[in-house]
Amino acid sequence: MTDPETARHRRRPVVRLGAAAAALALVAPLAACGADDAGGPPTINLYYPPEQNLQKVVDDCNAQAQGRYEIAYRVLPRQADDQRVQMVRRLAAEDSGMDLLGLDVTWTQEFASADWIREWTGQDKAEVEQGTLAGPLDTARYEDKLYAAPKNTNVQLLWYRKDLVPQPPTTWDQMISAAQQLKDQDKPYQVLTMGAQYEGLVVLYNTLAESAGGKILSDDGKKAVMDDGTVRALEQLKKFATSGVTSPSFSNATEDPVRLEFQSGAGAFQVNWPFVYPALQEANPELAKQVGWARIPGVDEGTPSKVTIGGVNLAVSSYSKHPEQSFEAARCIRSAEHQKFSAINDGVPPTIEAVFDDPEMTEAYPMKDTILEELKEPATRPLTPAYQSISTVMSAILSPPSGIRPQQTADELRGAIADALQSKGVLP
Repeated sequence: MTDPETARHRRRPVVRLGAAAAALALVAPLAACGADDAGGPPTINLYYPPEQNLQKVVDDCNAQAQGRYEIAYRVLPRQADDQRVQMVRRLAAEDSGMDLLGLDVTWTQEFASADWIREWTGQDKAEVEQGTLAGPLDTARYEDKLYAAPKNTNVQLLWYRKDLVPQPPTTWDQMISAAQQLKDQDKPYQVLTMGAQYEGLVVLYNTLAESAGGKILSDDGKKAVMDDGTVRALEQLKKFATSGVTSPSFSNATEDPVRLEFQSGAGAFQVNWPFVYPALQEANPELAKQVGWARIPGVDEGTPSKVTIGGVNLAVSSYSKHPEQSFEAARCIRSAEHQKFSAINDGVPPTIEAVFDDPEMTEAYPMKDTILEELKEPATRPLTPAYQSISTVMSAILSPPSGIRPQQTADELRGAIADALQSKGVLP
């Protein structure tokens, strides 16, 4: 892919207690790494996904701490599933060697419901909420309480060939039609995006569903809905998959292969994250001159899309021996100054809106206005502790997209999601 906890009480179901006991044997050797060095300042162990220049942020925060604590950056595996497995197993075993956690935005509710992370309260909470975009903040809440501090966010954009397409399409039907015309003219025509059976397919469908005004879950996150808007999104996804404008590898495509295929000149359109921009500048600068960006197309003419947000939230472990210092470290790492540094140097969009206005952002993020436009009206993935299970069943049912039968698939998704809602926070 979060705060101090006063008067915390355990709500963990029996299944999780049993799983935690089983996991203890797996992680017991790791627990010792959280012990403080005798006589020295406390070590705040930050478990965070790989980010090339994050160590420089950590070094700056350590300098600002002036010896009161020392943040140690423990790099998590690159794959999100592997990150979650490591953290879940150690937290289920109540490992005190983890202090500050970098959580995918879809995990906050799960970790909070399991009492694995602390609530942000008082001045800590006020500082996080001040100036932070509403969409990222929504991913950091559980049961109307703040359990994480949004550190960075992300949204996909439509990347298109300006030499082939005079104006970017505003609906998926327009994009399909434009691609079919290019195909008839023997020009590069493909619409490249992620369709493999994994989270990327769920993100694509969620964007279509929200853009069509659909609800996958009820507002309280406790009931599977799958209303008419979600059925229309299934119709749109099937139409796209069977339109003859996708790559032959669409049903197996993930982010980086999609980037490489577009970089090679095979596509007229690409729906992907902003990381593709600097990569294209380096790999194919001539093609890069011909590539523009726009908001992802909507489903209905005149209704802007709602684009699914990603990103990372910072959470404080319930088992940290140094919660006060961990909250302070989190505030430093996600400060406006450091969010700007990470955006410019590591390509991760900030969650604090004012950072987008900084002049230094213009060169690194020429597409920043489009990103901010999407972030102000975003789609969030279903906010529920059971999201991991829901994502798994959704990706399986949606794959391959060409096999979707809209109403039947919606009914199947409704039943599978209802079942998944009964098992929240379960170990993988």
